Amino acid sequence: MKNRLGNKIKNLIIIQSFVVLLSFSCQQNYTPKPNAHFRIDLPEKAYRMYDTIFPFTFEYPVYGKLEYLIPPTPDSCWLNIIFPKYRGTIHLTYGKVNNNLEWLKEDIWKIVYSKISQRADFVDDSYSFYEPDVYSVIYDIKGDAASPMQFLVTDSVKNFLRGSLYFSVKPNYDSLAPVINFFREDVIHLIETVRWK
Repeated sequence: MKNRLGNKIKNLIIIQSFVVLLSFSCQQNYTPKPNAHFRIDLPEKAYRMYDTIFPFTFEYPVYGKLEYLIPPTPDSCWLNIIFPKYRGTIHLTYGKVNNNLEWLKEDIWKIVYSKISQRADFVDDSYSFYEPDVYSVIYDIKGDAASPMQFLVTDSVKNFLRGSLYFSVKPNYDSLAPVINFFREDVIHLIETVRWK
C-alpha cells in the first residue's frame, strides 16, 4: 500500500513539474509590429509611340509589352499591353464604326454597369476627354471588381477603340489602389495621345 501511495505521489510530482515547465516555456516576449504597407517599386514614367497599319496611333508605357490576341487586320484589332511585374494588362479592342456607334457605346455601358459593377462599390464616369476628332470616357470602378477601369475612345464617325485595365490577382481595391492609380495615369496618357490617321 505504501508502495502504491509512493508511486502515485511520484507520478503527481512528475505531472506537476511538467505542467510548471510547460507554462513557463510558453511565455513570449511580444513586440508589436509598426503599421506598414508593402513597398511597391513603380517605374519612372516614359512612353513610346504605337504606329502600325491601323488607322490610329497612341503612346504607351515603355515598361509594357505588346501582344496581339488574334491576327490583326486594318479593320479590327485585339491588342494587350502587358505589365508582367505587376500582373496587369490593358486590353484594347479596335473596330470600325458602321452606323453602330450608339450600340458600341451602349455595349460598354452594359459591361460596366451590369456585369462589373455587381462587385463594385461605385462607378465614376466623370472623366471625359475632348479633342478635335477624339472623344473619350473613362469608367473608374471603385471596389473589389475584376476591372478597376474601362474606357472608350472614338472619333464618332469611323473609329472606335475600347479598353480595360485588369490585374491577374484577387480583386482587393485597398491593396491595389497605388498600382491602379499608377496605371490610370498611363491609360489617361494613352487616351490623350490617340490620333486617327
